Amino acid sequence: MERPVQQADRVENKPAKVEAFVRLFNEVPVRDLVANLKTKVETFELAGHVFPLTLNGADDAPNCYICCPTGAYIDYAMDETRNFAAHPLLKRALNALIRACAPLVRASGLDRQAQVNNWLYSTNPVPLLDRPTAASLRADLTARFPDRAIVIRSLNDIADPATIAALKAEGFRMLAARQIYIFADRSAAPAMTRDMKRDRARLRETPFERVGNGDFTGADYARAEQLYNLLYLDKYTPLNPHYTARYIAEMHRRGIISLAGLRRPGGELVAVTGLFENGRTLTQPIVGYDTDLPVADGLYRMMMAVAQEHATARGLFFNMSAGAAGFKRRRGAVAAIEYNAVYAGHLPLRRRMAIRVMEAVLALVGIPLLRRFEL
Repeated sequence: MERPVQQADRVENKPAKVEAFVRLFNEVPVRDLVANLKTKVETFELAGHVFPLTLNGADDAPNCYICCPTGAYIDYAMDETRNFAAHPLLKRALNALIRACAPLVRASGLDRQAQVNNWLYSTNPVPLLDRPTAASLRADLTARFPDRAIVIRSLNDIADPATIAALKAEGFRMLAARQIYIFADRSAAPAMTRDMKRDRARLRETPFERVGNGDFTGADYARAEQLYNLLYLDKYTPLNPHYTARYIAEMHRRGIISLAGLRRPGGELVAVTGLFENGRTLTQPIVGYDTDLPVADGLYRMMMAVAQEHATARGLFFNMSAGAAGFKRRRGAVAAIEYNAVYAGHLPLRRRMAIRVMEAVLALVGIPLLRRFEL
């Protein structure tokens, strides 16, 4: 007989923090917080768990991928093919495959969704769900939203094996999304890598001033938005969430995220990071730096070192999200495939079949590509 999958419950979802988050997105227009997002945010309570819940319809598209699977599986996927510039034939083949699959994704109707545990980050760590809780979640939400797919993002085999097993047993489909990188508590792990030691040394010796969580001013929030935009929207892709200065300020002031950064002595910020600590799990939803400064200044490396220091000092499980694969591997992180769990058993046959085919295509084609090219 197979032994049950063990999973630590590292995610807490403190009710006060969930309430603060939901209240923010109900007090302030969503577009004033995330400029390219349309959604409605509610609180969902079940079996002692409290979750933020987002509600979206197909008429919200085009929308940010954090609430819009067509944005993730079509628009963002097309944009990601830029990583195959050195393989032009493969790039053309992938573009053709994504275009061929686009009608399938649209037929799934996944943009009409109720998304559980959506903190509106690219990475939303999920509390441990056993099978009875998964069954109750499915029953409750399908009764409330009979025409919406039920979605949970950010599941992976390292952090969430038992939750994935419970959701599968209750009829959820696992749609591969991307490859992410996990930096676990290093109390029992090997010593720091050479790159980690270099990053810490640079952080100690930098001529820039370190800015702590309590040191941020109104001007710093505006500058933090600029720095985030320089990296995530200008260097990477404008499809990423457009977090505004007001979002950064409100999330910080309400105690949902903590901030750290570097500034010119007595001057403006040159780098910033926002950390989201949830139970014993850490994510880093905001990173930004002045991309006009020399790479040799090591601003990105130092912001990642700040987060790794935070995780190590507190014994946290650090989900480093996707991207910069080689960089993260050299700093002790290991790869995992991330999934979107989708329940559609209450939806029309056409939508259910489209989701099943998506699951199969992503498993057969998507996962091997993610692993091969570390996307």
